[in-house]
Amino acid sequence: MNSPDIRVEKGHAEPEEVAALTAILLARASAHTAAPTPTATRRARWRRLEREPGFRAPHSWR
Repeated sequence: MNSPDIRVEKGHAEPEEVAALTAILLARASAHTAAPTPTATRRARWRRLEREPGFRAPHSWR
């Protein structure tokens, strides 16, 4: 159970490079878990068929 949390797949990373990468990943993770900002409500892209008129002309675009 002594496996590292971060593993370099190709090449050789110095300890400073691994520390910098870890700091960036932790900063992004903490920013992602912050309180979400409220967003505007989005309209659904689909239409309910019962609210549509019963007939559409064959040449119409809607």
